[in-house]
Amino acid sequence: MDMVLAIVVGGLYAAGLYMMMRRSIVKLIIGLGLLSHASNLLIFTLGRLMRGRPPLIAPGAEALAEPYADPLPQALILTAIVIGFGVQAFAVVLIKRVYQIVGTDDLDQMKSTDEL
Repeated sequence: MDMVLAIVVGGLYAAGLYMMMRRSIVKLIIGLGLLSHASNLLIFTLGRLMRGRPPLIAPGAEALAEPYADPLPQALILTAIVIGFGVQAFAVVLIKRVYQIVGTDDLDQMKSTDEL
């Protein structure tokens, strides 16, 4: 299971970096989203994601009984999802405004707009 997740994370990182290297600003944002998802899966993989009982202490017990799910990676991922959504929403609005002004989403053509 860990090997499959490692391959998926590597594939998402590779696809995200490839998309960010393209000339289109829309592909840049798609690559940013892929990198965000890859990072979330990486945190889950490093947090030893397991199917088990919730991290609750039973009545009368003084410690958690094995197996239990670690709540910290889940909290980190939830926070990362919210932050990633905010960044992507800002980037989409920025792309829309740049496209309205420049008329293209090609990064090479945007370099020549300094004289406008």
